[in-house]
Amino acid sequence: MLSNMNIVVIDTNVFVAGLRSNGGASREILRLALTGKIKPIFGNALWLEYEDLLGRDIWTNSTTDAERKLMLSALIKVGCWVTVYYGWRPNLPDEADNHLIELAIAGGADVIITHNIRDINRGELLSSITVQSPADYLETIR
Repeated sequence: MLSNMNIVVIDTNVFVAGLRSNGGASREILRLALTGKIKPIFGNALWLEYEDLLGRDIWTNSTTDAERKLMLSALIKVGCWVTVYYGWRPNLPDEADNHLIELAIAGGADVIITHNIRDINRGELLSSITVQSPADYLETIR
């Protein structure tokens, strides 16, 4: 576990928001990761979501296809891959979000950074993991 740096799970909605705008809290979360101020962790499910989003028609002109692919390559270099060996099944309203809590538990994450606070906070296994929006997370570290 890292001592001076928060280990974080960056939800795909933050990844997309950060790349769709020229500024804002989500963009700052990506900057913090790329500059080594936070340590993002990834697992198979989250990484596959990131990759899947690159091929969708959801992007603005703020980034090019090449820039988005470069961002993904840069994130993997500064992050840490975590293998989730056990499915905890935290029973979130959206089954597709359960992997975020499983990853956070397996990787010893301090925070799940997401725009989907309400649904993620409904997880039954969140005792030691904080769930925050990008803006709230930035407020807590400043």
